[in-house]
Amino acid sequence: MSDGAAATEEGTATETIPAMVLAAAGEREGSALRYRADEEWTELSYEDLGTRVREIACGLIALGVEPGDRVAIFADTRFEWTLCDLGALCAGAVVVAVYHTNSVEETRHVLGDSGSRVVFCEGRQQLGKVEEIRQELSDLEHVVLFDGSAEEVITLEELVERGADVEEGQVDERVEGISSGDLFSLIYTSSTTGRAKGCMLTHGNYRANLDMLAQAIDPGDDAVIQIGLPLAHTLTRMMQMLALSVGAELAFWSGDQQRLIEDLKEIRPTHYPATPRVFEKIHSLAVAPIPPEGAKGTIFEKLIETGRRVQDKEQAGRRPGPLLKLGHALADNEILSDVRGLFGGRLQLAITGAAPAPQHVLEFFYACGVLVVEGYGLTETSTVVAVNTPEDLRFGTVGKPLEGSEVRIAEEDGEILVRGPHVFRGYWGNEEETGEVLDEDGWLHTGDVGAIDEDGFLSITGRKKEILVTSSGENIPAGRIEAMIAESRWVSNAVVYGNERNHVVAIVTIDEDEREALADQTGTRDLHHDKMARQMVEDEGVRAEIQKAISAANEDLAPIEQVKKFAILERDLSVDEAELTPTMKVRRDVVYENYGEVFEGLYDDDEDG
Repeated sequence: MSDGAAATEEGTATETIPAMVLAAAGEREGSALRYRADEEWTELSYEDLGTRVREIACGLIALGVEPGDRVAIFADTRFEWTLCDLGALCAGAVVVAVYHTNSVEETRHVLGDSGSRVVFCEGRQQLGKVEEIRQELSDLEHVVLFDGSAEEVITLEELVERGADVEEGQVDERVEGISSGDLFSLIYTSSTTGRAKGCMLTHGNYRANLDMLAQAIDPGDDAVIQIGLPLAHTLTRMMQMLALSVGAELAFWSGDQQRLIEDLKEIRPTHYPATPRVFEKIHSLAVAPIPPEGAKGTIFEKLIETGRRVQDKEQAGRRPGPLLKLGHALADNEILSDVRGLFGGRLQLAITGAAPAPQHVLEFFYACGVLVVEGYGLTETSTVVAVNTPEDLRFGTVGKPLEGSEVRIAEEDGEILVRGPHVFRGYWGNEEETGEVLDEDGWLHTGDVGAIDEDGFLSITGRKKEILVTSSGENIPAGRIEAMIAESRWVSNAVVYGNERNHVVAIVTIDEDEREALADQTGTRDLHHDKMARQMVEDEGVRAEIQKAISAANEDLAPIEQVKKFAILERDLSVDEAELTPTMKVRRDVVYENYGEVFEGLYDDDEDG
């Protein structure tokens, strides 16, 4: 158990987010936001940030938004999201984050359940979903559009114009009237079972967690923090606030998935939060020119091993010897510096979470001088519970709990319990489910299973709800097995199956971004492009590659946990089909229902089922 500090410092813990934003705008110099507009990178200074935020706050006040009213943002990650987030907070509103990929039904639920009075929409795609359900949302009075215009909709520019007659002092009064116990945001958990629940996070919750994170990984005011993950996701939102709290620059991706590397090279971030899948893709790009076998492959491995040895010595506070320094210079010239160049060449720290990251990917980047660390948290804990840091790092774990974040492991079932000032107030309008996760002593029952080692590092081993029970009564950690299979370059998702069966089977999806590379490697490139996905499902070469991933995972699994058979799906799992949450977590029950016949078919030839 790691208790950490009882609380963050008094003044820091009670400070509100909008007060922090206005103070930063008034005190900080230099660029606050960087974003791509008209094919060029544009900067917005801290002074101009303060002006824009106040204008939006005045516009919302002009619309009649009162303190405590809910204002939703339905958009992808872009600088307007941040401006409207901060503007709404400075008007005293509670911001409701809506994933830009939400379906019409999910959008109806979030806007209706929260009682949002205003919703900011990115463009026609999001606006169309809102218009389809607008008549059903009795609380929704105004729609504000970032791009384009439409009837019965206000543009962002028109909102600012409406606020021109509102005295700026009203914004200061609203901000001064907010206390740490007031609601900061409703963030709806992308539940893998049932409807999403609105997590009630107070200003005190979020500010406390922000202080905890800043203490662990203080980026400094010369940092450039690049974001591309949805701002509706709490990690991205927290990194946004972290940048502003220390006076750093917050840099937004271009919005083009094909420009991932170009964005990194042009922005040259010092800090970068992203999903494990992003780092896997960059890893695949880095190693693609290197043959996996033969003399070149052996040389490559030796160069990477040299980089790893140097990093280990530096982590231990020791200097490499002359021969190792010479070897490292060679390795750096041949490969290591090229890998750092993929991230822009000055990355100090990258953070990943939400799903397990393949350890070989993390160790590869570590050897190249790119530190990618895993952390752990939930929406219910504002964001972060534990994180690895450059000074305190252990691969295979999610790091040590932040100071002030109490963590213990339940003796009866290994569940991770969390307590502290960052733990949420509860679920919006849902006392029953709040009582199921928050006990009378203030411990949050996370639903995750884990362990804390003798040095205080936390490891996640699975989800309580993702334990399969075989016909012999053995407990199988489905999530852990799936993550091991998905370490393959070719695999985007794996879902295992085996409740009340005598062994485990799986379905696997091929990463769409790697499909053509897989076709090249297996000789299926000559297949007709329109039929490639269907024909690859049964192609022996493709199945052999996927079997390698299955076999690699099986080597580290107990016999009862090993996957005996698998099937490849023609397409990836989809958010639109409700098979994935907006944060790309698998909805197991939906996948089991959609592909029940496929799973059961894998047992057809078994004598005993």
